[in-house]
Amino acid sequence: MSATTIARQCTLCEAHCGILVTVSGDQVTRIEGNPQDVLSKGYICPKATAMGGLHHDPDRLRTPVRRVGSSFEPIGWDEAFDEIGRRLREVRREHGNSAIGMYLGNPAAHSSSVLYAVLLRSVLLTRNFFSASSIDQFPQEFVAWRMFGSNVLMPVTDIDRTDRLVILGANPAVSNGSVTTMPNAKQRIRDVRRRGGKVVVIDPRRTETARLADQYVAVAAGGDVYLLLAMLHVLVAEDLCDEGAIRASSTGWERLRALVAEASPEQMAQYAGVDAQTIRGLAREHAAARSAVLYARIGVCQQVTGTLTHWLVNTINAVTGNLDRAGGQMFATPPIDAPRYAKYLPMGYGAWTDSSGTYKSFRSELPVAALAQEMSAEGPGRIRAMITYAGNPVLSTPQRGRLGAALDGLDFYVAVDMYVTETTRHADIILPPISPLEREDVNILFPVFSVRNNLRFDARVFEPPADGLEDWQIMARLVTEMVPLPARRLTARVLNAVFDRVSPVRIAALGVAAGPYGVLRRGRKGLTVGKARAAAGGIDLGPLRPRLRSLLGTKDRKVHVAPEDFVAAAREVLAAARRGEAVTAPADGYDLKLIGRRHLRSNNSWLHNVPSMVKGRDRCTALMHPQDAAARGLRDGEPVTVRSRTGAIVVPLEVSDDIRAGTVAIPHGWGHQEPGVGWTVAASLPGANVNLLHDPAVTDTFSGTAAVNNTWVTVTRASVDSGERVDLSEREPAPTA
Repeated sequence: MSATTIARQCTLCEAHCGILVTVSGDQVTRIEGNPQDVLSKGYICPKATAMGGLHHDPDRLRTPVRRVGSSFEPIGWDEAFDEIGRRLREVRREHGNSAIGMYLGNPAAHSSSVLYAVLLRSVLLTRNFFSASSIDQFPQEFVAWRMFGSNVLMPVTDIDRTDRLVILGANPAVSNGSVTTMPNAKQRIRDVRRRGGKVVVIDPRRTETARLADQYVAVAAGGDVYLLLAMLHVLVAEDLCDEGAIRASSTGWERLRALVAEASPEQMAQYAGVDAQTIRGLAREHAAARSAVLYARIGVCQQVTGTLTHWLVNTINAVTGNLDRAGGQMFATPPIDAPRYAKYLPMGYGAWTDSSGTYKSFRSELPVAALAQEMSAEGPGRIRAMITYAGNPVLSTPQRGRLGAALDGLDFYVAVDMYVTETTRHADIILPPISPLEREDVNILFPVFSVRNNLRFDARVFEPPADGLEDWQIMARLVTEMVPLPARRLTARVLNAVFDRVSPVRIAALGVAAGPYGVLRRGRKGLTVGKARAAAGGIDLGPLRPRLRSLLGTKDRKVHVAPEDFVAAAREVLAAARRGEAVTAPADGYDLKLIGRRHLRSNNSWLHNVPSMVKGRDRCTALMHPQDAAARGLRDGEPVTVRSRTGAIVVPLEVSDDIRAGTVAIPHGWGHQEPGVGWTVAASLPGANVNLLHDPAVTDTFSGTAAVNNTWVTVTRASVDSGERVDLSEREPAPTA
């Protein structure tokens, strides 16, 4: 049988690396990097090879299923949608719009189907909307909104042209960039050094990225805010900023000066865990470089100071002249120019709160930290029915272990997912979309955050089954069920027929045609989706270019480098530190700060059912410094109990000097042993749900993002009856640079 090779992208993470998928008959026989891809240029990470495993996985659902007792039975699509519509409308009729909640997981953003998910969200008219954004990126969005006037204006790190790259709380060697799409980040980092630049990594753990750097700074977990305030102190006190340019383009300079006057490196060193001389060097070198950029990501998002830290990152880049400048922080010009128009979207900040009044809405949604409580709290705003799309919040969010029971207590729950997961096992009906390899697509989101302007087309590898539906088609049918329609049996068929002709690819084609490169603006030589489809590696649209002035959505059309409430909150952080209540100070008898970490073959909880992604040693381990292990009489490889105020888990200990003393790191997304989970391979693996240790009430001050890098724990030897099995023969060597 002859083989066929199709060019498309891997859609498992934000990098969307170009791949060549070779198939023989109905089998994927090989996946390799596409050297013609304009962004990844032949690079792929191990996750890309899992695309075939996902497609062929016998555990993947192929038809809708309905709960019958403790198991599921197949049902037809029409029967499923009829029951879903009837039961959801009944809940809405009896209890109001907000009695229906919705959760959107981050895989939804990896395809243009997210357009129909947004439409469904709008049709539901519910205040109880949640997404994975409030577990991983709300602080960045909040800062972009307050500084630049739009949450979409999260700056991109222009890594390909910078002379100085400082990475804070991010690990692009594993993630390949996040809110800065940079496939083959390892090579891009090496290229910074090759052209004479310098790379610095600031992190409590010597990450895979740190091994590639010129300098590694082992900051105390949570100490970033003190380090950045001290760097700003040096920049201001030593006149290393162009004050005239700052005043001309920004507001808040005097407030900023007054704030950082209180934060010298000598004062901040004890809280940051970094000596004053190193802090001064970081500031001076950033100011002296021809171009420089601070890049921060999820490690600092998931802290109580997440918003403040990202504000300080952007501000340091701005006052050193590295905002909207080649080699600094920039803004893409994507084929569909969402940044230009996003400033007109209302953020709805504080338009409503959760039932306790604790969390304010932002981006017209509530933080996921409130999800379990909103299902359980009595009262008129209680969630009584739920829709989840491409998310596994039972594993991926901190809910004190209560979310499963809360889902079981709902009147009705429908999930859109390919698997029976720790979350969807609680559903009444699961609607499975077709495999990613059975879809064609044009991603409209990640070009907004790419390090180079581009348009790429995702070709279909396999024809979808006749009875299969894409994500967007499922969302469209749910929209039809929830829109108030007269003579529903007739009008619903008409509306579904309309939706069938308006696919996301067609919507994207119109957006590209009308965009900055499109045929409607540039004539026959302009860009079309058809041209991207014909290009095996996509179309390169050039490097990022300065454009912030045209994008700013602030009322005065200036960058706000020191919003008053940010400054007030930073003053309180400093005052608390001086009272002995620093973010980095142990509290309540717990003496180790717990942080997360990533693995190259893992992506949250997605890939643990693909054998090639989970072979080798246990990856769900507690990484601890030898000094801490010795002080507790602990040995490498033995099971330990990690305990916080909210819970305890047992995992193997991994002793290494790759982590700062006083810190322990455990990856999230593990713990697949719940009864009824449909992942056969994943359920057979060891591992524990680290989110059982995190208190959902501990959040970023402004955005409500769960502060899962702010948890204090103790680590002790596990009792002999803990049930934990540790096979030392499966230890995997540390990855090399």
